[in-house]
Parts: sequence; C-alpha cells; structure tokens
Amino acid sequence: MLSFDMIHAAGRTLRDVARKTDIIVAPGLAPACDLRLKTENLQRTGAFKIRGAYNKIASLGEAERAKGVVACSAGNHAQGVALAASRFGVNATLFLPLAAPISKIEATRRYGADIRLSEGVYDDAYEEAVAHARDTGAAFIHPFDDECVIAGQATVGTEIMEQFPDVDAVVVPVGGGGLVSGVAFAVKALNPKCAVYGVQAAGADSMARSFRRKEPFCADAVSTFADGIAVKIPGKLTKALCDQYVDDVVTVSDDETAAAILSMMETQKLVSEGAGAVAVAAVMFGKIAVGGKKVCAVVSGGNIDVNILSRVINRGLLKAGRLTSLTIELTDKPGQLMAVSALIAKEGANVIRVHYTPGGENMDINGCFLNISMETRDRDHLERIKTALRGAGFTMC
Repeated sequence: MLSFDMIHAAGRTLRDVARKTDIIVAPGLAPACDLRLKTENLQRTGAFKIRGAYNKIASLGEAERAKGVVACSAGNHAQGVALAASRFGVNATLFLPLAAPISKIEATRRYGADIRLSEGVYDDAYEEAVAHARDTGAAFIHPFDDECVIAGQATVGTEIMEQFPDVDAVVVPVGGGGLVSGVAFAVKALNPKCAVYGVQAAGADSMARSFRRKEPFCADAVSTFADGIAVKIPGKLTKALCDQYVDDVVTVSDDETAAAILSMMETQKLVSEGAGAVAVAAVMFGKIAVGGKKVCAVVSGGNIDVNILSRVINRGLLKAGRLTSLTIELTDKPGQLMAVSALIAKEGANVIRVHYTPGGENMDINGCFLNISMETRDRDHLERIKTALRGAGFTMC
C-alpha cells in the first residue's frame, strides 16, 4: 500500500527530473479567499504527469525495462512516459485516443515513442494498451491506478505543504484520481486539518458519483473539452484513497472551466488546458466553501491545443458576459441603426458585428430584426445596456 516513505523516495527520484513548480498568489481570481496556484502547467512536459511516469519507470528492474513499456493516455501521461522512457533508454509504445489534441500527439511523438491512435476515448485506448502489454510482455505504466505513479504525483502535495504551510484547503483536478489521491494522502499526513477537494468536469464525473455513492460508478460516455480528465471510471486504488482522504469531489461545467482559463490568462498570464483549470473554476464559481480561507488550487497542465484555445476564449467571454449578442425588433426606417449604436456607445460597449434581417410574416411590413454582437465589461454592464434600450422604446427579442 501507499506509504509516506514511498512519497519521500519518489521525491528523491524526481529531484533532478521534475521541477519544483512555483505557487503564485492569484488575488484577482477569487476575491473572497486567499487563492494561490500550484503551477504544474509549467512543469516539464507541461503537466504533472512526468512525476508519476518517471517514478514508475525508475522502479522497474533492468529485465523489465528491456521488454519496453506501454501506456495509454489522453496526452499528458503519454508525454511523461515518453520522456521518462527516453531518459532510461527504454522503448515506449503509447496508445492515445484518436480525439486527443494534435499538439499532445505530436509532442509525444517528438520524444521518440511509438504512437498508436485508438478510436474512442481514453478508456478505449486503455483496453488496447493492456492487450499490447499482455501480448508483448512490456511493462504497463498505468496513468493513475498504481502505487508508484500515485507516489510520484503525491510529491505535488508535499511541495504545497512546504511552500504554503498554513494552507487551509487544497483543490485538485480529478480524472482517474491519481493526482488527487496522492496529494490528499500527502497533505493529510502532514496536516490532517487541511481540507482536500477534488474537481471533475460535469460531463465526466465518475469519481464524483463514486465518491457520493460509496461504490464504483462507470459512465456510459464522457463529454467535455477537458480531455485530460475525460475518464469513464476511476481507479480502484485511487477511489479507495479518495474515500479515505478527500473531503469532497465536486463538478464544474465546461463554460465555467472556459471562464477560468480566460481569467488565468488575463490576470496571471498563465495558459491552462481544460483539465488544469477545473480546480480554479470550482473556487471561482463557489462550488466549495472556502470564503476567507487560504486556498491552493493545482493547475495540473497547460497543454491546450491552440485551435481549441480560441474557442475556449470565446466561450469564456460569453460566460463572463463580456461578449454577447442582442436581437432588437425595429421599424425599417432611416436613423434606427444610428440611434441604437449611439445608445450602446454612450453606455461604453463596443459593437463588433451588425446583421440585418427582414421581418417575418407576423410583423409589420416595415419591420426588421437587428442582431448586434458587442463587447461588454461584465453581465451587470450588459443589463444596464438592455435597460437603456428598453427605456428608449426598443423591443428586444
């Protein structure tokens, strides 16, 4: 079973491999608490996964390494295994879901691993990886349900307690549970009074459901852009550790995660992937009771595909009320557009797109619809604009 001695040993193994990432103050993200971020998005390979992967491969004997290693991953674990294998001169075969971000696939390939793409999600890649390990004798490096892997991830927790010793609560992203179970074990061993919360995407909430039901839950499907935590079922070992050491597991929506990514970019100049941002989203949107407390949220990874990032930023702006569209019913006559635009400008918003549509059969023959896209400061600002438009006699659809 996992022990604190194993975690200390992992720390020694990783001393010259994994970076001791900074904890930074983030006052603009959640003013109600003293929030700080553990920046594992700045870790080598762009995520915490190098810790567990390297620690596991380091534990293998020479005969085991000679047969190679195999792993499955949505991308971050694959990069960690590929880098660790290259350090030890071990052949690595890595199974990734076909839907994994191209940036993660190519980054893994650059470490020299043999890449195999699987139809479906992580769990489908898992089945193929296990079969390959069985057929070839290669050592299977599980992404989360392995004591050596968990011990490696737990070093995130020991670093947090060293860097932020008076922390009241640690908030951790959850997929299969390797990070949260290791962090919770380490944190509770060093300070039993410190709360540990896990956070999942609402569309991939198997650990949250398992935690509440006190029995394993397997989702039929997962749906979230946070690919790093899109797991159908948690690990047996990780679930047992979570049941014992984690205080609660909550969920956030993809919109909330997108808003957290945008906020971290703007206020902290940090780029996070979806999986890395869920812990921050939980604090920002009040999913856990941390008002007035000292809180550390783990930003577990930063490997977001640039094509997805543009969509995430747009969704974050929509969630924050900073990008919106209004449809206004007008009479098609000169001066109407000028009147609407002048009113919006007076309220301090910025119009970025205008689209005119002739009215339908239930409107006056001179009726039309005006769809205006604009940038606003926040939702309160948007409501002030709507109130001003109504006050000027305009009707919004």
